[in-house]
Amino acid sequence: MADITGTNKLIAALPAELGAHLQAIAQEVELPLKLSLEKPGELISHVYFVDTGLVSVVAAVGRHQAEVGLIGYEGVTGLAFILGAGSSPNHTMVQGAGTALRIPIRALTTAMADNPLLGIRLRRFVHVFMVQASQTALSNSNGKIEVRLARWLLMAHDRLQGDQVTLTHEFMAIMLSVRRQGVTVALHELEGRGLIRSRRSAVMILDRAGLIEFANGSYGIPEAEVMSH
Repeated sequence: MADITGTNKLIAALPAELGAHLQAIAQEVELPLKLSLEKPGELISHVYFVDTGLVSVVAAVGRHQAEVGLIGYEGVTGLAFILGAGSSPNHTMVQGAGTALRIPIRALTTAMADNPLLGIRLRRFVHVFMVQASQTALSNSNGKIEVRLARWLLMAHDRLQGDQVTLTHEFMAIMLSVRRQGVTVALHELEGRGLIRSRRSAVMILDRAGLIEFANGSYGIPEAEVMSH
């Protein structure tokens, strides 16, 4: 699992003066579970540089929902804004409580204009997220539910402190675009193999290497992109 210090890695990787400027114009906020950071079709007012916790970007048609991608300490919300749009058709919400640095769009627009490097780094993250989203689509179309769950647990594990992933079956069903009964069966499969221990609203990772092997190549490509940038 990645070494998480509680500092957003995008900001930490910037030149010191630029990183300090972003911290100066940001407000540290709590991210309570289920908080909506962006709603479909609504203007994006702030971006959130995640320090701790998990943020999910979810696509929805009617009652059908599926996770597009996951953002943690390595990234930032507001992807549509970074690419020049004012809003997104997707719903961005907190699925694992934590903290973030929140910056108003107007302030970030000025910072990007004054510091072209900031825009370059933010767009690189959007690229990494798009790779993740494409791999999620591939996994959802080809993978068994338990394989998709193994991949998702690894992605969550990368972004959390400790080996426990706190998550309800309802959220996992949205993540995997399956019914809750399917989540239960998949959890039992992974638990039976000794890879995890499942409890109500929490999953303990017992064998990360085994999960990677079980994911059968569906985990790793977006993670390599993170390392390369």
